[in-house]
Amino acid sequence: MGKKKVPDLYRAPFPLYAVKVDGKSGLVLTAGGGGASKTGIKNAVHFLDLQLVGGQYSASLLHSHDTDTRATMNMAVGDGLVAAGQDGTCCLMRFKQSAPGGAGGGSGVQQGNARRRAGKGQLSRRDGAEAAGDGPPTRDDTARVSVSGLAELQSDLNPQDPLQKVVRFSPDLSLLLTGGTDGHVRVWESVSPDGFSSLKKKLDFRAHEGEVEDLDMSPGNKHLVTVGRDFSCSVWSGTQLAASLNWLDTVPQLGQKTYRYLACRFGKVEDQKDALRLYTVQIPHKRERKPPPCYLTKWDGRSLLPMLTAPCGAEVLSSLAVSDSGTFLGLGTVTGSVAIVIAFSLQRLYYVQESHGIVVTDLCFLPDSLRGNNEAALLSVAVDSRLQLHPVANRSKCPPAPASPQLPPLPPLSCVVFSRVLPGLGGAVLLRPHGGGGPPPAAAPLPRVPLSPAPAPDQDQDSPGPPSQGAEGFSVKTD
Repeated sequence: MGKKKVPDLYRAPFPLYAVKVDGKSGLVLTAGGGGASKTGIKNAVHFLDLQLVGGQYSASLLHSHDTDTRATMNMAVGDGLVAAGQDGTCCLMRFKQSAPGGAGGGSGVQQGNARRRAGKGQLSRRDGAEAAGDGPPTRDDTARVSVSGLAELQSDLNPQDPLQKVVRFSPDLSLLLTGGTDGHVRVWESVSPDGFSSLKKKLDFRAHEGEVEDLDMSPGNKHLVTVGRDFSCSVWSGTQLAASLNWLDTVPQLGQKTYRYLACRFGKVEDQKDALRLYTVQIPHKRERKPPPCYLTKWDGRSLLPMLTAPCGAEVLSSLAVSDSGTFLGLGTVTGSVAIVIAFSLQRLYYVQESHGIVVTDLCFLPDSLRGNNEAALLSVAVDSRLQLHPVANRSKCPPAPASPQLPPLPPLSCVVFSRVLPGLGGAVLLRPHGGGGPPPAAAPLPRVPLSPAPAPDQDQDSPGPPSQGAEGFSVKTD
């Protein structure tokens, strides 16, 4: 699939840096903004209602949560919780969805901005802003969303420019993990029965010499894997380094420090309950006039041994996502392209060149409950403020190919058949082609060829004028 136009599912009034789906409520959360610069570009988290009607997706804004002067650059969502990376801070929030017309929350709760009907000639302040092009339209008569703040955690202590680069919840939602430009990994655990209302810092250690690019926790909280700009991919047991992974063992022809790790994600294996995979993305360390390919590596998630490495194009990758079933991988590039890869073989299944106008900042697969009849559906966001959906039709349910058209019957083929000359046969019958429409005309018999017996075995073979041998022990006399 080459370069084509993918329709926008939603367009925000600010650059988008993160997109996630809450599996419990089905809401799509996307976030970004213009940062602290006074350009008039807002900073917010948008809560979207995703609908699938007649095979077509649509998204409408339910609520816009303002984040003041800080843009959300990365985000994790799970069971009504949102962890948003804003500068060097991780802002932890809880959101709730209520029925239309439900009562609002108390202090610290920001109500949904679903548009209400106004009288003729009257516009609310929100409607006026939308009419001026400052915000997208919202649906009427939909559920409301309320957001309450839980905590603000200092997640990066870089003295020059603190920036949290990644945030993740552990699979069981008991831990919150962050990594930033100071090279530290920080882990908080919940100490309250109702979730993250109360937190305690569990770990704080230097994982990389440079920035922490990405991290992920395996099921059961057994393995913590981090990748950094220092060319390393590390496996941690608490604060102790358990293993260092080296993908170059699978491609020994490449030189050291020519590539660096960009992303890492654990994924399930379909139809194998106890199996686990780890996927890493490697990109060239330096830009070249003729760019070398980027690479994907698949690891055994239990033994952490490499299983397969495959090139994935010369466009520099910017983001990675894994579907809930572990069947597909999503890839985004700095040039705005989006691809879906089969996890088993690392072969590309779907690709749209420059689907976005600029770098793809985040990807997220829709859960099974929202993908309809599609085999997979991938959400992508970029700095161009667009949210796009990339569906892959279910290949097992594709319509069968049309049957071959029936061709008219051909007339009998022309052929000439001679009978075999056998002993006692006085001639041969010649079959000639005819035009059909009745029995063929009788063929005229060929002239009879006189036959004579073959010479006896004790005949003198050196005698002059022996007869020439014919078929089946008979000779043909010549005059």
